Amino acid sequence: MFWQRFKCNGVPEYLARHYWWAYLWRIGVVFFDHQTIVNIILFGQYEKLANHTLERFDAKSDGNTLQLTCVYGNLSTKLAKRLPIEAFHLADVATIQLNTTRKKLHKVWGDNHAPLNLVRLNAESLAYQKNCFSCIVIFFLFHELPTEARQHAIEEIVRVLKPGGKLIITEYSNTNPMHILHRFPPFRFVLSSLEPYLPGFLEENLLEKISAEATRQNKSIKQTNQTNIFNGFYRVVEINIAEGV
Repeated sequence: MFWQRFKCNGVPEYLARHYWWAYLWRIGVVFFDHQTIVNIILFGQYEKLANHTLERFDAKSDGNTLQLTCVYGNLSTKLAKRLPIEAFHLADVATIQLNTTRKKLHKVWGDNHAPLNLVRLNAESLAYQKNCFSCIVIFFLFHELPTEARQHAIEEIVRVLKPGGKLIITEYSNTNPMHILHRFPPFRFVLSSLEPYLPGFLEENLLEKISAEATRQNKSIKQTNQTNIFNGFYRVVEINIAEGV
């Protein structure tokens, strides 16, 4: 099958099978990585989602920061402008995504971009030391992972985030039967066809899973703040991690 040609160099099968057209195919990357396109995909909410994500970020206190997976649009460059080069880390499993983001960041830092910490890693297995990040930013990743992969990613995120650190997640909210998009069967069919792991994600309690994993690693969730976007269709969540109680 066509998608199998993208399953190489450590690219997970679920990514190659279901998302090759959006994240691994050069034509797809060129098409989707425009503000107008990503804004249409997110029903005109991209800027609001990105701004609320950045509002949760404090460069003075958040320090060593990991953006887990590249994202289309200008979120990475906006985040990078708030940080010293050495404090900004970005990990993605797809080489084409890293190369695309590197070009964007070169426009921010120019020829001083050599120290950039852009690395090719799977979110399920982060080659970082325990407790090495003060902040982790995740923008629409979890809903694209199968259940088992999502759990592995949560384990790794909690492991590398230090007590006193902050996790900022921008994602779909849980299913809301009152929201017009959830009530419209044709839309649900199309969305679940394009996003095969989204229906399962919408039924999960992500915060409970993160809290349980934090407890298992002798950490805890100190505080959680959530902002609902687009009548609760999306959410931006800030989770503060503390030592276990």
